[in-house]
Amino acid sequence: MLKFFTQKKKYRFVDFLLLIAVCSCLQAQDNKTIPEIEKIYLHTDNSRYFIGDDLYYKAYTVRAYNNLLFDNSNILYVELISSDAKIIARNKTNLEMGLGNGDFHLSDSLGVKPGVYQLRAYTNWNRNFGEDLVFKKNIEIIDVFEAHSKPNKTQNSISDVKITEISKQNNFKVDFFPEGGSLLQNVASVVGFKAVDAKGNPINVTGEIFDSNNELVTSFSSTHDGMGKFQIIPIAGKNYYAKTKFPDRPELRTELPQVTKSGYLLSYRVLRGKSIISIITNEETLLQSPNTVLAVVCKAKGITYFESPQTVIQTVVSFELPKDITPEGISHITLYDSNSKPLSERLIYIEKDQDLDVQLLTDKTSYQPNEEAAINVISKSKAGVAKSASFSLSVTDMNGVTEEKDFGTNISSYFLMESDIRGKVHNPGYYFDAANLKRLDHLENLLLTQGWRDFVWKTTPKSTDNIKYTAEKGFTITGRVKQLFGSKAKVNQRIGMVLMNKKHMNNFKTFTDSTGSFKFENIMFSGKTKMSLNSRNEKGKYTGEIIVDSFERSPMTVDFKNEPINWDEPTKLIAENVFKKYTAFGVKPENILDEVSITGKKKSRSISYFGIPDASYTVDKDISLFTNIYELIQQKISGVVSFDDTVRFTRYEAPPLFIINGMTAFKEEVDAIYLADIEKIDAIKGSQAKLYFGDESSNGIIAIYTKPSSGNRLKNEYSHSIQQEVDGFYMARVFYSPDLEKISSEDTKSAVRNTLYWNPYVHPDKAGNANVNYYNTKVETKIKVALEGITGSGIPIVRNAYYSIKK
Repeated sequence: MLKFFTQKKKYRFVDFLLLIAVCSCLQAQDNKTIPEIEKIYLHTDNSRYFIGDDLYYKAYTVRAYNNLLFDNSNILYVELISSDAKIIARNKTNLEMGLGNGDFHLSDSLGVKPGVYQLRAYTNWNRNFGEDLVFKKNIEIIDVFEAHSKPNKTQNSISDVKITEISKQNNFKVDFFPEGGSLLQNVASVVGFKAVDAKGNPINVTGEIFDSNNELVTSFSSTHDGMGKFQIIPIAGKNYYAKTKFPDRPELRTELPQVTKSGYLLSYRVLRGKSIISIITNEETLLQSPNTVLAVVCKAKGITYFESPQTVIQTVVSFELPKDITPEGISHITLYDSNSKPLSERLIYIEKDQDLDVQLLTDKTSYQPNEEAAINVISKSKAGVAKSASFSLSVTDMNGVTEEKDFGTNISSYFLMESDIRGKVHNPGYYFDAANLKRLDHLENLLLTQGWRDFVWKTTPKSTDNIKYTAEKGFTITGRVKQLFGSKAKVNQRIGMVLMNKKHMNNFKTFTDSTGSFKFENIMFSGKTKMSLNSRNEKGKYTGEIIVDSFERSPMTVDFKNEPINWDEPTKLIAENVFKKYTAFGVKPENILDEVSITGKKKSRSISYFGIPDASYTVDKDISLFTNIYELIQQKISGVVSFDDTVRFTRYEAPPLFIINGMTAFKEEVDAIYLADIEKIDAIKGSQAKLYFGDESSNGIIAIYTKPSSGNRLKNEYSHSIQQEVDGFYMARVFYSPDLEKISSEDTKSAVRNTLYWNPYVHPDKAGNANVNYYNTKVETKIKVALEGITGSGIPIVRNAYYSIKK
């Protein structure tokens, strides 16, 4: 790999990365049929932001099958999508061993307005598998000043007319889902149901089931988020319907699925800690097909981990699913006949007791304003043995909210559930709250009603298929060289490339193939970088016309519907508290700048890209006395003499390497420079010159810098040379955690910041401990400390702690 990239990340430990590398290698050797599919999760420092805030994120990329960190792609595209479905910011985040981080500044200058935004993340490789493996997270961005000045106006809301129209309609809906897929006559069947309103939000309901003779069969009532289940025994010749009762709305009649006369159903139960799978049928089916052999196949993320042939000789055939071979998370069970036709399907969730004890501890439960806080993270087995892990830590102001339950998406809910089922899950974190004793029962209702994503794995391209999108290990720059006049390819042309930004410079070379094409692969560089390409023939003469392909990859199609901010009571409370603290401490709106008066004489730039020059000339009034640049250089730079319509250093026999504004240049480009556009000229000789350009600069360097006002006058007119700016990896900012001894008294925004602390790389040491320290804000409030991450063995972790700031 060609590498032109250096980035240090705090708290990154070699032991952890080595463990991940070993685990990835071993599991690839153990099962070569595992799909090379990545799952991506972003842990953000918050889920609700305010205009002017910074949004920080940590990226976790794992192998879909076992949640081990996956070193497959090195480029992650992270996009911020506005409420009108436009990508307003895009970061190319560098992934190292499946980990990366970045940020967005939610400023008015970026085009950020109040509303619901989508944070989207994907790799080029995962584009092969469609939308279902793209990470998406909605965030709310609020302008507290506008919200307070116009309290009756909902930010980024749909029109009042549309709201009125929706409110007049009874768009409540109830869907019914028989376990295994259908109702079978004379067989006791479990039926799941789910009720939602016009916006798809769950609503709790009650109702009754009637048969086609209008006789009451049973009643039902939702137990959580509009979901529940009931049991009925369908009778031959009858159909069934439900009457559902809604708060303040008329009853809704819904037909249940048709009853089938014969067939097979899958059922799943947990009895005394054992996972029991049952094949259920009726007497009619047994008479038609006695001693039928069926196959039960259990899969997770498209990989079969259990198969069992079963001979059906009675109406119920049950067996135990071995828990030791069942992966944690969602499994998809399918019943097949002898022709491999699926007869019934069932989605189940397996939770395992992990030998892991992760603790998140604060040294106090209450702090003084501005007092330093100390957080301790412990990652060990239950026996006290250190467990390697990569965590990200966020500390945020709860801004008036006292409820300590946050049921939004987290790394556990996403990797273990959300990414494997169809549709949006309401409050997904609810099902992974260990203190909730009913969570697994309610999760069972969710899996009965919300379907599955098996189609993702069924359509997964195999290794023998043509993969359209490749896994990116670095940036690729491609193009072709043709004759200047005509389209004939220039073969075996030497293509030289120089990449230079504020910190680094490097040279690369390659040759064109039989079609005139060239490629530079797996190049790593950060930030805005100047790229210079030139084409030479076998004799070293600059020839041909370079055509460079687009460097930027086109983003995926945006599918994001405009949503209004949910102004529920917590959101209103938070917005009001943020406005009060901003007002109390003098924080101004983002788009209002302090008046600044600037006086003084303009100074010319002092540029030197290549260290301390041996000689230098800054333009003065004498420049008008010269007729060309070579005459100017000879007169103003000591140790330079004229040489064949150019110049050379007296100590060398050949002309120097010319550089214009940091880019290598050809003589024709130097000839075309307007003297009035020159700002400065530097001369560099000896080993210092070779340090930057190697043997190409063995005769020294003449570096020419032009004035910013020269515009595009130096636009390249030579087709064998291309100069342009390319954008590499986003250079993530380090979270600013103020030091009270150094913080300015005028830095009010830091004093009342909504995110007190953010650290994307919290890695326990060899003893299983990690410690962080930061200063609290001036505001008396309640604080949430959120830890998310993944262990070296692929276990997602979520831990929260709370404390208060008060005098």
